[in-house]
Amino acid sequence: MTREASAATGNGFRVDRVVTSGTFELDGGSWDVDNNIWLIGDDSEVVIVDAAHTAQPIVDAVAGRKVVAIVCTHGHNDHITVAPELSERLDAPILLSPADNMLWEMTHPGVAHGTLEDGQRITLAGTDIQAIATPGHSPGSTCLYLPEAGELFTGDTLFAGGPGATGRSYSDFPTIIGSIRDRLFALPPETRVHTGHGDGTTLGAESPHLEEWIRRGN
Repeated sequence: MTREASAATGNGFRVDRVVTSGTFELDGGSWDVDNNIWLIGDDSEVVIVDAAHTAQPIVDAVAGRKVVAIVCTHGHNDHITVAPELSERLDAPILLSPADNMLWEMTHPGVAHGTLEDGQRITLAGTDIQAIATPGHSPGSTCLYLPEAGELFTGDTLFAGGPGATGRSYSDFPTIIGSIRDRLFALPPETRVHTGHGDGTTLGAESPHLEEWIRRGN
């Protein structure tokens, strides 16, 4: 487990990262991937962002804290692999945008989950987590923003170096560009970006490259 930030609100709030490895599968293809799982909270309660591949390292990182929610940034299998297992073991609700229900059903057919809506807020550790709908990588892709702490969790919508992939089913390049331009780049440039894979960045480091990404295409 790697700690990415600490004491953001002055009350023990912190962000921890767990990395797990497995496969991403869609459209008949399979790719080996390393996923970032983010734990947002303090010493007593936490929100889990994404539920990739293997439950035990995530449970270990929770370390007995109350899990307020397991929030899935989108419905691709590598981000929801162990969400039902974690929900059962940690007695926590799963939140996912209804727009990604078809992706959820590919991995967990018939398994119920809660809904994550644009603008929804989750309060814990003295701060608010705000859901921002950012479709494009998938129809229900959602980023999580902590205004007070200046933290943004982008799933596979925005990485260091550009937008997430859109060359597969249920994805669309112009849509993800619009989501990044209109929703994410409207936030303060100093906002720290925690991604679904790989290293983090800031909005200010990425925003000057938007036109370059558009010319490059998906």
